[in-house]
Amino acid sequence: MAMRQMTRVSLPYPTTWEIRARFGGRPVSQGTLFIQSVLNNNSLSGAVNFRGNFIPIQGVWNEAARQIAFHTQFASYVGTLLYQDEPLLNLRHYVLRGQVAMKPPSIRAGETGTWQAVIHLPLR
Repeated sequence: MAMRQMTRVSLPYPTTWEIRARFGGRPVSQGTLFIQSVLNNNSLSGAVNFRGNFIPIQGVWNEAARQIAFHTQFASYVGTLLYQDEPLLNLRHYVLRGQVAMKPPSIRAGETGTWQAVIHLPLR
């Protein structure tokens, strides 16, 4: 069965996402993105975990544009939220994807790349 085209939807939280970042031809960095909360003023908080290190994130969520922007001490991320429903499996696949820019004190400071985070939740 063919899957439906990706569509935009609201950001679920608190949630734990699988995250991948790619820089040029280098292997993919894999980790976990924790979105803890989105407050009324659209401020977002949580953490990202690459290689066992939990790094706090702070950012913003724009509900109207379905866009996210957050940063850590090492990188800045911007992206868009999409989803895809699979009714036969009773699942909604959420996808955040966008651009990442590394900053000091990261050893990759100045590099840019892409990132994608996914989570699969039951349909409501």
